Amino acid sequence: MSDVTRAEIRLTQLDRYRFAVRMERPEWTLTVDEPPPVGEGAGPNPARLIATAIGHCLSSSLLYCLERARVQGVRLETSVDVEVRRNDRGRWRISGVRAKIDVQGLDPSQRAALARCRSIFEDYCIATASVRQGIPVEVEVRAGEGPGEEPSGGGPRGDPP
Repeated sequence: MSDVTRAEIRLTQLDRYRFAVRMERPEWTLTVDEPPPVGEGAGPNPARLIATAIGHCLSSSLLYCLERARVQGVRLETSVDVEVRRNDRGRWRISGVRAKIDVQGLDPSQRAALARCRSIFEDYCIATASVRQGIPVEVEVRAGEGPGEEPSGGGPRGDPP
């Protein structure tokens, strides 16, 4: 078993800030957009997608732990509040994410299992742990360069040289 997995996500511009997102399965197609006044709000924007990833990952990690502890019959309801504000340079940034997971249908005899899962499940959430650490991102901008030509854009993050 490999210790590395990869996924390629392709975004194709449909109109202004609206993009079609395609993943490795054809049924995994999504439309993303920016909210008005920049876009039309035809789909979630990046901040909402990050919040969705964190919420789903936390929910799945908690559920997995509960299932391993043989807790059956529970349902999870998760809400994620993502706050976006301007930083000191005036750029919009995600300044905080707050997730709340409501465990429904827990039998009182299973509270000890829930307490144990509460203490460990976040450590198994790929998205939350990665975002908390900061994820290295390399960006390459190309402008129809042919084979062997250098891409446009400066360093690994696309900053000017």
